[in-house]
Amino acid sequence: MSSTLTARDLIDRLSAVDPDTPVRLAVNPFFPLEHTIAGVLATTDALGNAVLYVVESGQQLGPVPPAVTVGAGWHEPTEAPRRRRSAVAGKQQHTDLTWRRP
Repeated sequence: MSSTLTARDLIDRLSAVDPDTPVRLAVNPFFPLEHTIAGVLATTDALGNAVLYVVESGQQLGPVPPAVTVGAGWHEPTEAPRRRRSAVAGKQQHTDLTWRRP
């Protein structure tokens, strides 16, 4: 398959899922966000070639789930670091933030 997704590729992929499944648009690999889709627009580019555009609706839903960023090849799989308890229950921790000369 070429690096350009064609309408045929898209139709093949969509035919494998439940037709009532919501479709979202994942954008920006460095700060992945998901958007709703307003529709699909067929037109021509500057050279007169047919092009199909997936048009986002302007509604940003939030971050893309990690499984999507990994599946798209944008990010490596990661796990959140384990959290350590910072204080014993009922006791407060005090941090001295006073600046001192070295």
